[in-house]
Amino acid sequence: MRTLVLWDDAEQIELLQMYLNVDEGVVSTTLDPEAFLAAVRSEDPWDVILMTTTHPDPDHAFRLFQEVEEQRPGTPIVGACHSEGVYRIAQFLTAGLRSYVIRDVQGDYLFLLHAMLEGAVRQVSAEREKQISQQLRREIESVRKLQESIIPQSISSPDGYQITARYESSQIRVFGGQPVTLAGGDYYDAFSLTGDNIVVLVGDASGHGMKACMSIMTMHTLIRMIRENDFRDPARFVTLVNRQIFNQRIVNEDGGFITLLYGVLDIATHTFKWCSAGHPVPLLQDLETGAVTAVGTEEDPGLPLGIMDEVEYETRTLTLPSHCRLALFSDGLIEAFGDSATNQFGNHGVSGSMTRTRSRPLDECLECLFHDSNAFTKGIGRHDDTSILLVQRDAR
Repeated sequence: MRTLVLWDDAEQIELLQMYLNVDEGVVSTTLDPEAFLAAVRSEDPWDVILMTTTHPDPDHAFRLFQEVEEQRPGTPIVGACHSEGVYRIAQFLTAGLRSYVIRDVQGDYLFLLHAMLEGAVRQVSAEREKQISQQLRREIESVRKLQESIIPQSISSPDGYQITARYESSQIRVFGGQPVTLAGGDYYDAFSLTGDNIVVLVGDASGHGMKACMSIMTMHTLIRMIRENDFRDPARFVTLVNRQIFNQRIVNEDGGFITLLYGVLDIATHTFKWCSAGHPVPLLQDLETGAVTAVGTEEDPGLPLGIMDEVEYETRTLTLPSHCRLALFSDGLIEAFGDSATNQFGNHGVSGSMTRTRSRPLDECLECLFHDSNAFTKGIGRHDDTSILLVQRDAR
């Protein structure tokens, strides 16, 4: 701890040095107000300042204090006064004095000085941490709102179909154990192309925070620009998006990438064509039997977006049977951890939730998926943000 001291008793200087230097810190003491001000104005990193409130006289001491406050904002200042001058402390406290000690005649207060100065430093440090925590919350919240602004608040469903989707962010705990909702990189969308085609997609940028948010906004912008081309071939579309993403440093800098599942549903023929760029494959449920099956294998997803500029992607085709549900989701759902890092909610957890809710409305199925995966973590919560998009073909 680096301590600067302005004192008024030459006989106590040596004692002050001894009592304040118990932790082998740096203690600089002076009886000269001008030398004291010079040290205050210097670039030396003082952690705490101790000064009398009556030297060389009360008015001059207060002006010195004001100068210190101006020159060293945020550095704790501790005052020392005799008992007969305690009433003057109010002026200092109002102006920002951190704390004070009363100088008894016997000099017992000297034993308290080091602890008081350390306490003042710890108090200021705690206040700074609180301010940083509050600023962190504000910045995270602003980024999170930016991310959520591009996620559709409502999705239109074509005749004979129902579509619903939802996003939930992950959380961390910071100072005081208070949760902070993180900005993430999840994204989903559903929109119509000309004719009887509906596009559904779920994306997930690696990491969290501003970079992940800006990565997913970059992809969102590209998709909005390319949409007019009516890309009904998922592999062709994903290939084009990948080339564009690869040239965006904000995405692939420091090894960043985006996973994407892009699908086109022809509601006239009930044909679903899809392509995965490193994204979990969809799950299909027969609502008559409740059976849930993956529509692809772990080998089907291609390379995530932004890693290489020339990647071959493959379009896969599925005919949706009457009265079925199709689930698209980010890995935050299946990678919800239970009592160990190897125990995940997984596709079996998703299948279980969908089976229990097969006779209930689609919105309740969506709610159950979020609830069950979160409950699986036993109160810890999902470590990653999660998006789920459900498509239901109604019975004939």
